Amino acid sequence: MSFGTEWDGPQVPVSGDAGHAATSSLASAAYRDSPIEEIKKADNEWHQSTVKPGRIALFRPNLGEAFSRAVVDRMLAPGRKPLIQSFGSEPRFVVEHCLAANHLRRERDNRLTAVTVLCGLLFLPGLIGWLLVFQLRALVARRDGKRAGPLATALLLGVGALSVLFLIKMPFGGFWAWYARAAVVVPVLGWFLAKQICERAAKDLRARWDGLLSGTSVGAKVPEAVPRSPDETAAEELRQSLARLSAEQQSNSVFYAGPKGILGMGTRWGAWQLAEDLVPVDPAREIHPFRSWDVIRAIHDQLGLLERGPLNTGGFPKPSVRHWIVTPIGEKAGAVSRPEGSDVEAFQVKPHAIQEICNKQQFGSGDRYYLGVQWTLWDGQLVLTMLISVTVLHETLRIEVTGHALGPVNPLFNAKPEAPTKEVTKTLKPWETRSIKLPLVGTDEVVRLAARAPLTWYPPLLNWLGGSLGLPEPFGLRHAWADQPWRHRFMADDALRAATPVLRVVHSAAIKVLQEHGVDTEKFGARSSSLSGAVQDPAPKKADLYDA
Repeated sequence: MSFGTEWDGPQVPVSGDAGHAATSSLASAAYRDSPIEEIKKADNEWHQSTVKPGRIALFRPNLGEAFSRAVVDRMLAPGRKPLIQSFGSEPRFVVEHCLAANHLRRERDNRLTAVTVLCGLLFLPGLIGWLLVFQLRALVARRDGKRAGPLATALLLGVGALSVLFLIKMPFGGFWAWYARAAVVVPVLGWFLAKQICERAAKDLRARWDGLLSGTSVGAKVPEAVPRSPDETAAEELRQSLARLSAEQQSNSVFYAGPKGILGMGTRWGAWQLAEDLVPVDPAREIHPFRSWDVIRAIHDQLGLLERGPLNTGGFPKPSVRHWIVTPIGEKAGAVSRPEGSDVEAFQVKPHAIQEICNKQQFGSGDRYYLGVQWTLWDGQLVLTMLISVTVLHETLRIEVTGHALGPVNPLFNAKPEAPTKEVTKTLKPWETRSIKLPLVGTDEVVRLAARAPLTWYPPLLNWLGGSLGLPEPFGLRHAWADQPWRHRFMADDALRAATPVLRVVHSAAIKVLQEHGVDTEKFGARSSSLSGAVQDPAPKKADLYDA
């Protein structure tokens, strides 16, 4: 291991990465400077964020500050609760950009803290006075009504005029007179210095925000993830947390939450069952023994060939075919618990345990087995998953195929930064207006950042004073802010078109196994043909909402 080098982390996902757009959109939230309440616009039907109010409005965080801090704490903290996999995106990339955003803000806050100490704490009475004015101004500006803004501005101008009058007509003399003058003036000079620091930082953060959404190479610089001495344990712990995050993303264990569907894969929009009795083709001979796993294995081999076809017309991209263990949880469950024990290693249920669940755990409580074929399309904005299960109860074999769809990331995360502007009337043509550019960081924002800066070394106190962001649980980056795909015609078409070929491949592979084991497949074939006709024109339904 080498020390003293800076680790830039991975760059944006390479060209062709299935989760490029969705991953970059989510990562861009770490650099945003919009109000924290904007996150509520991205909430969907099943997952709601919580904006926890603070005690003092002056310390209130913006969206980027709250998002990056909440994501890092939730996904990297020691002893954290399990996460939901982010299919269609790379959560480690998002977390690294949250760490990078926190690092950039920490560097800015260190400079602001130095300015605050030199120009504020040494002249504390003046600093407190100006902070009270800005706190009162913030409260007035947040009131509803057209007159709130002008009143807040008039308040600041009035206090400024009184300050000038105080400097001219000082009621006392000597050392304290000069100190009083400095207490009024020096915090204002500190504000000008702080404004320059904030402007530079805002340009850097916005450039990264825009770069992620434009597809340019934006590195996530996280120097604290590289140990600079053999005794430095914080960097090693961070490295291990990131490695654990990547390992959990590859877990083959998922969770079914009732109407919410399978967390991370989306709601179940369609289901097709083929169930017939197992009858020997020759009444004089018994069926050759087989298990559900034998059928699943044959289906698995055929699903891997979905990208091939008789015509060179594009068709399916290469799918991901995996074995999944599905654990049921309550619809309103606030946390999940991953399988543990000797049958699990590095968040992966071992193959022998998968086979045992597939063959034996088909009725009653416990985990269930599914074979999944998954496509990540539209640069990660659409995740299609078809799940297959094979069960045998008494003499009936049932083959079930269900469709799940996870839609695009909410449009809030795709919004690029816009320069602040203001409409004003023209001097000589008052009936016309023109747009003028405003500074990236306004007067109130400079004061807010300077006031927060000395407290950023202890986030719990800052969260208590200014508020924080509560993430929807059970938390996973991708499904927490995913929309339904059905309002996007082409995405909906892709989901519906995938059902028919998958269903036919599953049925043909299963029937072939049955024939090899001496099962009369006439009824299976007739039922398969009936389902094949019914799936010609599938329509999305809320298959997890039983009309009982």
